[in-house]
Amino acid sequence: MENANFTDHFLIAMPNMVDPHFTGALTYICDHNPEGALGVVVNRPIEMSLDKLFEQIGIKMESEELGRQPAYFGGPVQVERGFVLHQPVGNWSSTLSVNDRVGLTTSKDILEATGHGQGPEQIIVALGYAGWGPGQLENEIKQNAWLTVPANPDVIFGLPPEARFAAAMHLLGIDPSMLSEEAGHA
Repeated sequence: MENANFTDHFLIAMPNMVDPHFTGALTYICDHNPEGALGVVVNRPIEMSLDKLFEQIGIKMESEELGRQPAYFGGPVQVERGFVLHQPVGNWSSTLSVNDRVGLTTSKDILEATGHGQGPEQIIVALGYAGWGPGQLENEIKQNAWLTVPANPDVIFGLPPEARFAAAMHLLGIDPSMLSEEAGHA
């Protein structure tokens, strides 16, 4: 695990996860390097639709369908900032390319384009992100706080939020109902 890189992986919170921010969370790791890791929780919609969020930042949302989609709790860090997970990557002012299909953008140009119906085909707007310092994520994985599996963008963009956690478990070949909260007891 010394040089493990979990970029473009899902982190699946184990049942013994004590941090309430991550209980039952499916987190998509957008960047992992020796300085730490950054991810976005992709299965926690919040009580705010995109049209309300866009209204707050002064952007008109032209698509009623997109406007009805929820914003997400992306993690406990910088919850006042928007982090846009999207596919395709496109060409925006401030984008981290996770891979050749998925990007994470923090610049306002992607929101303006989305409001005018010219944004990426698939989009999740999250408030906040999940962050780990150097070695922290690796230690949490060693302590069985998380399961990891290479991510499939279809889980994020093709399924409703409540189905994403189980779908990620199935990528590992695990039935979520088989996980026990107590270690060593099946």
